[in-house]
Amino acid sequence: MFSSKTNGQSEQVTRMSEAQVKSVPSIISIDLKVQGNLSSNGEIQVDGNVEGDINCKALIVGTKGSVSGEVVAQTVRIHGAIKGQVKAKSVFLASSAQMSGDIEHESLAIEPGSFMEGHCKRTQAKAPKVAKPEPVAVKPAVKTQDVEAMPRAAAS
Repeated sequence: MFSSKTNGQSEQVTRMSEAQVKSVPSIISIDLKVQGNLSSNGEIQVDGNVEGDINCKALIVGTKGSVSGEVVAQTVRIHGAIKGQVKAKSVFLASSAQMSGDIEHESLAIEPGSFMEGHCKRTQAKAPKVAKPEPVAVKPAVKTQDVEAMPRAAAS
């Protein structure tokens, strides 16, 4: 009833839909309140309220969104409110942002009009460890005994 071509096409559709699902952000809508920690390998967009820690690749807090807890991500864009510590490679505070807490970052951008209360600490990108060269023993070319045994030139 089904040909192998149809099965091949359905497999391709399944693969495409899996790839598309992985790239879609997880959204906490405006009418949703979450109490607990969130963890994702992708992007999370918070338009509602989250009370807990967030660990993800990218976090966007919408203008009506709020987060109370620690945030660890590669990139964080704040248009709403965060109360807690933020650790990220790149942090952006929009003019509507309300940030209360410390920020550890490699890159930080703050638009005029945003509210920021806390400490900002810039961290360096971790450089790869370079092996230290081992000391090399140097042997003298001429031994002290050989110098004493050498004939001396006559002084003129």
